[in-house]
Amino acid sequence: MRARDLAEAYPFVTTDDGAMDAARMLAERVLPALLVLDADGHPYAIVPGSQLVRQLVPHYILEDPRLAAVVDERSDVDVAERLAGLTAAEWAPRSAFPPPVVGPDARPMEVAALMARTRSPLVAVIERDADGVRLLGTVTAARLMEHFIGDT
Repeated sequence: MRARDLAEAYPFVTTDDGAMDAARMLAERVLPALLVLDADGHPYAIVPGSQLVRQLVPHYILEDPRLAAVVDERSDVDVAERLAGLTAAEWAPRSAFPPPVVGPDARPMEVAALMARTRSPLVAVIERDADGVRLLGTVTAARLMEHFIGDT
């Protein structure tokens, strides 16, 4: 078994798509992470949902989580407003969330080690050739678990 055999299609947004559209896709499809591709279709970022939520929490609450209990619910509307006008690349910058990628011949344990090391719930499987890079799909944590433990 190789990464190409474990790879599955996965919804994605591009760097130019709106952050609000990306957030809606993440929520509506109940995705563990956001896959962002650049204009050429190359993996740009893979961001766990928890880290996208983290970027919506005001800095002062991250510093002192007790403040979250006293902030009124009107502040929840402000969270959505922070996404307005941002692109997916601005919300999920590559420098903060470089995409974990493997080639099609990577073994499952290689994929698992990369996933564990990067704390990403998915790994992109790419193929490089003379024409550039092509996304073959992604391997999710659930797919790896299924491979390792089989049907129960």
